[in-house]
Amino acid sequence: MARGNSWSALEIAATVSDYMAMLQQELAGQRYNKAEHRRALLSKLSARTPAAVEKKHQNISAVLKSLNRMWIAGYKPLANVQEALREEVETWLLHHPEFDRQLDAEVARPAVAPAYFDFGTFLVEPPALDNSLQEQVAPYQLRRPQLHRDYVAQEAANRSLGLAGEQLVVAFERQRLIAQGCQYLADRVEHVSQSKGDGLGYDIHSFEANGRDRLIEVKTTAFAKETPFYASKNEVAFSEDHADLFVLTRVYRFRHAPQAFELPGAIVQNCHLNPVTYICQPR
Repeated sequence: MARGNSWSALEIAATVSDYMAMLQQELAGQRYNKAEHRRALLSKLSARTPAAVEKKHQNISAVLKSLNRMWIAGYKPLANVQEALREEVETWLLHHPEFDRQLDAEVARPAVAPAYFDFGTFLVEPPALDNSLQEQVAPYQLRRPQLHRDYVAQEAANRSLGLAGEQLVVAFERQRLIAQGCQYLADRVEHVSQSKGDGLGYDIHSFEANGRDRLIEVKTTAFAKETPFYASKNEVAFSEDHADLFVLTRVYRFRHAPQAFELPGAIVQNCHLNPVTYICQPR
């Protein structure tokens, strides 16, 4: 039995196991019912409320995010995680290598932009910045180096996913301009990463309805809205040099029901930047 508000080891293990079962089903493209899972889990816990279970699921998402894994999109990462929960998630990952094999396959899976798409609910508000989740690599991670992965980098290397996301945003930009009565501008929208090469600092040259340039860099993920992404030194510098024209469009949940949010202006003003890679030369 749990004492007070603390969760027992058995409760934590049951909650982690249930969460990971749902996540594995999601990665496999199988439908599942969160409400049914929650009811079954509550029967194993000591007088926990649905709200408490929801919070614990969000804590698990935060642990997975800190370990560079993907998480269930409906459970937004929530900080202030119990150390015992971190340890249980790590233990589960060590005992279930098939989960990482699932993620390896998912981030590498080819993607194709939909031929027809309803953009009515495509653009949404960006997630709020959460300083509490901006943790550097923690000591507990270093104790288990075999858990190290970088699925954000692996997904970023999936060129078909990146291209499909860009193509979707090109279609959105053209439709947006047509809806504003600017067919002549829609016809001028250019997918510059394809026509001029990848490395300009942006992917799409679009326009505002008044003819003002929109220089759009697209970042695409198949996963949750809060999934981190990589930006090159060139992209960051370009966004600062052209802050009045630059827009970063983040496409997420691409394989399910794609949506996107926009971050206009310099990347450094809109995102927490963590320098994770350096080019080194002996001196």
